[in-house]
Amino acid sequence: MKLIQAVIAILAGYTILSYGIPYLGSMLHHGTWPVVPVSLMKIYMFFVVMGVLAAMTFDEETKEGLMAPIRSVYGKPSMGPVRLAVILLVAVAGAGITYQSIKPSFEAPVELRSIHPAPPSTINVFKKSFNLLTLTNPYREDKEHFAENVKQGGVVYFKNCFYCHGDKLDGKGHYYNGFFPLPANFQDVGTIAQLQESFLFWRISTGGPGLPKEGAPWLSAMPIWQHFLSEEEVWKVILFLYDYTGRSPRTFE
Repeated sequence: MKLIQAVIAILAGYTILSYGIPYLGSMLHHGTWPVVPVSLMKIYMFFVVMGVLAAMTFDEETKEGLMAPIRSVYGKPSMGPVRLAVILLVAVAGAGITYQSIKPSFEAPVELRSIHPAPPSTINVFKKSFNLLTLTNPYREDKEHFAENVKQGGVVYFKNCFYCHGDKLDGKGHYYNGFFPLPANFQDVGTIAQLQESFLFWRISTGGPGLPKEGAPWLSAMPIWQHFLSEEEVWKVILFLYDYTGRSPRTFE
């Protein structure tokens, strides 16, 4: 029956979207189980249903095969009990879907976080005061030693930072799964490419505890690197981050 075939095709599409795609994702990224967002599921299922209906009604013969069982149930007086059962089933299914979409949740509310918190105008690190509104990387204009400074910054990075941020600077280091939120992905155009170097100097030097309290909770595991690195090492690792990713820092101009 065409109607049964249509239902099977729609259920197959739903199964692939709900379980097939997450399974493929888990194969590519072991230890994870990606979930297709509900909003995307609705969009994809709309196209699945429309595609199945279009395929099942492309000519009069297939259209009649699809509609015949429906006409039989709703048109024949002898099908009264079946018709009533179908109506009740559709009503219960609709009520269930509606309830699932509006039922209250007992989970903790999602914490709203700013991706790039507003930095202070000045900071006190390395026993000095820095004006972040005018601060620039002192090693960026040293063209003669630029490559060597980037190399030294890379050494600092791989000794201290790659465990979380990854050897490809993509936020997937050895321990990244243990953090929430995840370590920053410097390859993403939405991270360091949108920032000035003074912002990175502030974030690296003061770490998670240095974030403004008015924007809490930050849940940042970033150490206070001024306790472990020198001012020179922080600036050079910043050079390395931009050089490796091929990004350019935003400037005050």
